[in-house]
Amino acid sequence: MCPPRHSALLGRPRTWGALGRRLRLGREAVTATAPRGASIQGCHTDWRDVNTGPPLCRIGRAPAKVPTQVWRHAGAGRAGGLLQLPRTAVQQCLGRTLEPGRSPSRMASRTHLPLAMSLDLHYEQLSDARWTELLPVMQQCPVIRLVDCGITEGRCRDMSSALRDNAALTELSLCSNELGDAGTDLLLQGLQSPTCKVRKLSLQSCCLSEASGRTLASMLRAAPSLRELDLSYNPLGDAGLQLLCEGLRDPQCHVESLELQYCSLSAASCEPLAAALRARPELKELVLNNNDFGEAGTRTLCQALVDSACPLESLKLESCGLTSANCQDLCGVLATKASLRNLELGDNRLGDAGVAALCPGLLSPGCQLKTLWLWECDITASGCGDLCRVLRAKESLREFSVAGNAVGDEGVRLLCESLLEPRCRLESLWVKSCSLTEACCPHVSTMLAQNRSLQELQLSNNKLADAGVEELCRGLSQPGVPLRSLWLGDCEVTDASCGHLASLLLTSRSLQELDLSNNCMSEVGVLRLAESAQQPSCVLEKLVLYDIYWTEETDDRLQALAEKKPSLKIIC
Repeated sequence: MCPPRHSALLGRPRTWGALGRRLRLGREAVTATAPRGASIQGCHTDWRDVNTGPPLCRIGRAPAKVPTQVWRHAGAGRAGGLLQLPRTAVQQCLGRTLEPGRSPSRMASRTHLPLAMSLDLHYEQLSDARWTELLPVMQQCPVIRLVDCGITEGRCRDMSSALRDNAALTELSLCSNELGDAGTDLLLQGLQSPTCKVRKLSLQSCCLSEASGRTLASMLRAAPSLRELDLSYNPLGDAGLQLLCEGLRDPQCHVESLELQYCSLSAASCEPLAAALRARPELKELVLNNNDFGEAGTRTLCQALVDSACPLESLKLESCGLTSANCQDLCGVLATKASLRNLELGDNRLGDAGVAALCPGLLSPGCQLKTLWLWECDITASGCGDLCRVLRAKESLREFSVAGNAVGDEGVRLLCESLLEPRCRLESLWVKSCSLTEACCPHVSTMLAQNRSLQELQLSNNKLADAGVEELCRGLSQPGVPLRSLWLGDCEVTDASCGHLASLLLTSRSLQELDLSNNCMSEVGVLRLAESAQQPSCVLEKLVLYDIYWTEETDDRLQALAEKKPSLKIIC
């Protein structure tokens, strides 16, 4: 394997159990942060594992008292996960976007103006003078986001008073601040005034325990305007959740989106949560990833969703201990919730038997899913065969992932055949880490040449090699191919493939993002790609080259290229 860039600064890749697998294989819509206190090393490698997307997005924090920066490394143009990394590591060794006149630190921490719009501070340790300066601003901004700003219990009383005077407030995000239970109690008092109109409240990773459950319940009763509540990454536990559910069941509560990821919940939480679900006819989004509900707890939740009249649109149960037996329970949800558009079940041991049991629900006439994520669910080529029936029958399905499942070349062959069916309208396909070889590439190439809907293809961490990449380029070079994003990270690509890829960049009228991270290309291959990318006829907007070794001279040439063609971002 090629030596990584900045190798002296990096440790071994470190992941955090199910979260690490989600970062590598799944994709988080907005929030996947390392549990507080996690040891973080090898940040550049972990970033690569998530795959690539918008270079910089959000700010947050990781272990207590460690200044951190959250970067979104999003595969398929979607969030692959929010990754928390120590600030010094980010500055020293994390990838950068070669974009003239705009440093990573500048893109990361900003105050959005004018004041009438929002106060948006990410990763800024606020001095006393700065805090005093901001308090009057908090009295008038409708949107306040103070993410990882070092806010603790001592400042919550000031903020509570400011919020009480802010009748325009609609969104409050205080993610990754150590508010604690006492600080949260003070803060929420400011949201219980009769004039409060807050609709969105996010308290991710704020050191809340079960003691905050009662305070949150009181706030839910007193703030009927609240529609979105995110309490993820707080150890509320079963006792805290039970208290929270008392507020969720109150007639004055009208929450439509509830996020409780990593809240240390078990099957004991499912009965009170089920009662709250039945009482919430407005609920549209339920995010419960990474809680140990198990088979029995999940069955209780699914039955509550079947019984509820809520117009559920998104259900996320990744890493919740589901088994194949729960797929029958999920069928009931799919059959009764025609509103459901997003179902994420990654990192649950469903197996082929579970997939076979789930398919009748997916094929039911009322099912109109747009997104189905089944990463790391112990699915083989046999399970792919069942899922292909869904791909062929459901025109609504747009995003589909079986990443991290050993479906092999045969499974991908079946998928490619399904994508050639007229009724299949899939736009995003994830087959990352699926034990693929170059043998599957002729099937993928044929599919790419003929399919007119697929826009994103994630193939990273498969042994495609140069022969496989050449086959892919042959299909992608055909007229009318709509693919916009292609990920080939860690696919054993060498300089031998760069000629084919460089030619593809000049002929493709659609390819806007290409990821070749962690492949054994030299600077000769990289420069060949860059030469094509700088041509006016090339429509590529993002070339991702993490963990590829080159000299400072080549680095300077790539920087010059970025200055010459501002529309192109080279991320390395």
